[in-house]
Amino acid sequence: MSLKKKYSAVASVLRSFLALVAVLSLVVCVTGPRTQAHALTVDKTTAQPNQSDGNQIIGGIPTRITWEATVGDDEEIQAISLVFPAGTTLGEGANTKATVLDGLARLETPQENTITNEGTVIEFAEPVSSGLLIRVEIFYVALPAESGHYTLTGSYVNGEGTETELEESPAIAVISVTVVESITQWLDEQPWVEWWNSQLFLRVFFNPQLIVASVPTLFQGWLRSLGLVLVGFPLAIPIGLAVSFLRMARFRLVRFFASIYVNVIRGTPLFLQIYIAFFGLPFLGVSIDSYLLGILVLAMNSSAYLAEIFRAGIQSIHKGQFEASASLGMNAVQTMFSVILPQTVRRDIPTATSEFILLYKDTSLLAAVGVMEQMMFAKSMVASSGNMTPYIVAAGYYLLVTLPLTKIIANFEKKLAAAEGHSSDPPAKKKKRRRARGGVEGGEDATLDSFSPPQDNFRPGTGTLGPKV
Repeated sequence: MSLKKKYSAVASVLRSFLALVAVLSLVVCVTGPRTQAHALTVDKTTAQPNQSDGNQIIGGIPTRITWEATVGDDEEIQAISLVFPAGTTLGEGANTKATVLDGLARLETPQENTITNEGTVIEFAEPVSSGLLIRVEIFYVALPAESGHYTLTGSYVNGEGTETELEESPAIAVISVTVVESITQWLDEQPWVEWWNSQLFLRVFFNPQLIVASVPTLFQGWLRSLGLVLVGFPLAIPIGLAVSFLRMARFRLVRFFASIYVNVIRGTPLFLQIYIAFFGLPFLGVSIDSYLLGILVLAMNSSAYLAEIFRAGIQSIHKGQFEASASLGMNAVQTMFSVILPQTVRRDIPTATSEFILLYKDTSLLAAVGVMEQMMFAKSMVASSGNMTPYIVAAGYYLLVTLPLTKIIANFEKKLAAAEGHSSDPPAKKKKRRRARGGVEGGEDATLDSFSPPQDNFRPGTGTLGPKV
């Protein structure tokens, strides 16, 4: 076959292939789905959070919905109709406002707005030109009470008077009404709450609605604070016991280093120790989880105090206990762990419990370095509400632990004193005795010293009693 014929055959195949592609493209264009160009493109649909202690949107409670759309090229918009989800209700003072923006500039756009439970309609006096942003704000509208994702539907009318359905808008996530919100709504309707909040002091420190909202939120912080101390304090006990042994060691160098540890920890504020740990360790390239680092700092601080508590308790045991144990053939280790420490623990329980209370309260210092514990939760609520009530609720959570423990310590000390033959009750006042005059005037309280001897039995000059001669 000649070269010319080969080129002719290739060209024929190529023309056939191009013709086939053209036919297929025409078929796809005729039979395929058609996309309708919208004169109005929906950009976003959002709702303002209406949760008193969070940033979620609760159904059944009035909020503000913001809907934004951009006018397409070579298009104009005369009216917009938005349809609310089924179950939407309007609060008192519900209204609609449409703003036309050219970049950041607001344009004066006369309009007529109507709103019902079904939806809202915005009619512009002059058509909105292409490229402009239309922002519709709907105030005091309550989305359906059931949780779910809701969208706004509707239609618009372009400059030619043609009505077209709106494209699907972004969904708004809604949660159900919580028990806290239900109680808060009930409080809002009570006359006594209105009077209560009209008093400045009561409103700032004891706002009923904020008390209800703070209790479940601060409960999470309370559990975290308890977790910090319940892990940190048991960790401090063996460290403190070991340091107390070093403080009583025979070697002076060991006692010296143990004394430095105890004196430095007890002589500096816990707040400063927290700052050094949280901001100093990153300079060394050490990265530790904030909760774990907080536990370690609390444990190290408490161990220094527990070391002195244990040392004082051990040294308070009479030396006869050591001698008696030695006479029974017990070595020093057996004596310490079988005889001395059980007695020491019993005596140190009240003081150690007091240290537990102090450590629990000191967990609030971790809020200064961003650890989310009870105080940090309260601080966040105060910042968002501008009210001091969350701090009062936080104080109640602290007292929920400290007051019962204080009572338990007092009762334990009484039992311990009674077991050792002492009484923690104040001594009773002695009754005043009256000196008898002329006989038994003192009654039952009279003593022998209050009686004067009968004159007929007294021997002058002898100072003794006897028969009269």
